[in-house]
Amino acid sequence: MENQKPSRRAALHYLSATVILAVYGVQVCPFLDTLSVAQLVVPILLALGVQYALRRPLRARLVEPAAFQKQTLMVFKCEFGLFLASGVSLMIFNTLTYGFPLVSGLKILVGLATLGFFASIDLALEWQRKLVDHFRQTGHHMQVDENYFPLTGKLGLFASISVVAIMGVVVLVINKDLIWLREVGRTMSYETAQMLILGEIAFVIGVILSHVLNVIYSYVRNLRGFLESENGILEDASRGDLDGFVPVGTNDEFGVMAIHTNAMVKGLRDSNEEIRRTRDVSILTLASLAETRDNETGAHILRTQRYILVLAEHLKGHPRFEAVLNDENIDLLYKSAPLHDIGKVGIPDNILLKPGKLTVEEFEIMKTHPELGAEALRVSEKELGSNSFLHFAREISLSHHEKWDGSGYPYGLKGDAIPLSGRLMALADVYDALISKRVYKEALSHEQARDILLKGRGSHFDPDVFDAFTACEQKFIGIANEFSDQSYAERIRSAANVGDALASA
Repeated sequence: MENQKPSRRAALHYLSATVILAVYGVQVCPFLDTLSVAQLVVPILLALGVQYALRRPLRARLVEPAAFQKQTLMVFKCEFGLFLASGVSLMIFNTLTYGFPLVSGLKILVGLATLGFFASIDLALEWQRKLVDHFRQTGHHMQVDENYFPLTGKLGLFASISVVAIMGVVVLVINKDLIWLREVGRTMSYETAQMLILGEIAFVIGVILSHVLNVIYSYVRNLRGFLESENGILEDASRGDLDGFVPVGTNDEFGVMAIHTNAMVKGLRDSNEEIRRTRDVSILTLASLAETRDNETGAHILRTQRYILVLAEHLKGHPRFEAVLNDENIDLLYKSAPLHDIGKVGIPDNILLKPGKLTVEEFEIMKTHPELGAEALRVSEKELGSNSFLHFAREISLSHHEKWDGSGYPYGLKGDAIPLSGRLMALADVYDALISKRVYKEALSHEQARDILLKGRGSHFDPDVFDAFTACEQKFIGIANEFSDQSYAERIRSAANVGDALASA
């Protein structure tokens, strides 16, 4: 992850540390005050430059191989350890080169450790953001330790160290200024000395407070990202979208919260999937039961269901239909199509199963099946509440015998007044009836069926729907072969044999 690109925040921290440490050293140590600018700044630049160069190989060796839940803490340890090492190096250098007392080097060490503490926290929080982005892109998650360090403890420790750092550095500045006052007290006015001392104290406090505020901002940035992700997933879940997840990027209470949120969403997703499977099986069962009372087979509903899917997929980019045929509605059309003839359960057997041509009176009774099916589905809507699935199922049941020129039934709807779902099923249903063998007719070839359908273009069928059929002829032929009545019967026999074998086992 660190190999993506160098951190600009790290570069800013190191550049600012160079400047701040040089100014701070002069303010807290009278020995450093005796050095020239070059003697003071060059060792600091070299120390921090070497430290900056060691960051990436150290992270590659210690941070990236570590478990995800350990990496943020490891980043802090590596960064802070490098700052301490630089402070010790400067202390030893000044002692050996200029003969400064140990207390002078300790002041530099305290200053660099203070800057390093805040910089290390900020860079660790930046690493945490990279982890979250990595998890969001890959779908991976970190494990949260059972005995994680709680967030309240982290905040309390940070606040305590910040207060100690501020007080410690201010005491060092005041101590140096008291020494300075003894030396220049007789040659400088009280007001001037006071302004210089207050200016130094304000500088030190301002530097530390700016680092504290930067850490607070960095943490708030991470927290805002988590809350936005958490609220986004919950909002999506409330709308029924259960495909998202909250990246688990922190080894604390928020990581646990993300884990529980993901578990909840997954549970809802699994429950919804089971409900959908149950619904789909129930639909096919009901539709198959309806077909058993007819001269048609269960394969009819499988074929017409897939014909509709082919037509809808082909037409979804058409200007006339793109507003309706989105992916969600196409799926609903596919799932609800098997219920198109559910109303036939209300037709008497002497009419429904009659092998010959129906009389005028019998045909009028047969023509009531779209309304019978729609009414049954309307009752379901009343009990379960209106939803898109039941809406499409009722729409298809009621309108699949309407014709483009208005000569269909039950209401004689014409043109675009016929729901698109009904227009699609009209072509799929007639095509399948033509190519299927029944007790009262032989099956027609695909070419014969196509020629008959062509005569109904613009009268029986929506012209664009018919054109979609001609564009997808090979897919229709493939579906008819794959789900033929013969292959369907063989599947039923095979399933029955398996059931018998299991029963006797």
